[in-house]
Amino acid sequence: MNYDEKKVVLHAGDYCFDKAGTYIHTLLGSCISITIWHPKLCIGGMCHFALARPDGIPLGAVLDPRYAEDCIELFKRSVERKGTRLKDYQVKIFGGGNMYDKYPDPTLDPVEKLPMGEKNTAAAFTLLMSEGADILLAHVGEFGHRRLVFDLSTGDVWVRFTPSKGVVGDARALDGPK
Repeated sequence: MNYDEKKVVLHAGDYCFDKAGTYIHTLLGSCISITIWHPKLCIGGMCHFALARPDGIPLGAVLDPRYAEDCIELFKRSVERKGTRLKDYQVKIFGGGNMYDKYPDPTLDPVEKLPMGEKNTAAAFTLLMSEGADILLAHVGEFGHRRLVFDLSTGDVWVRFTPSKGVVGDARALDGPK
């Protein structure tokens, strides 16, 4: 790595907006990372959210990037400070992997039955489309996890997808063969 380059590692609930020379890294399971990049200014950012919405908690003065809605608001504030609009950026969505095989309770409503990764993916698409964002790419879903590196100099995102070797959360496997 060149000394002019900067490495940022995001964990769940982290957010970064920076300029060319920055590489943003993260590891995703059911969480979602959204990357935004301005091709002329070579600025952009990445979020890593864990939950689709904060269960009825309204957006506040202090935004929490663990939540999809708050991440979108952070992006909007960051791009406004640069005199740009979210529509000016190339947007990519990653993650939303199904980490567990779910056998939901039949009394749950249809939204509660969805695996967390699917809820997060739906939230990302819904919120970004409502902002008129230019979504260029989505690498989401499936069973497994993703390692990402986002280069703010070029807008490139390298993805390494590792499928699960088996279904991790299959409760039937704990009881042995049936």
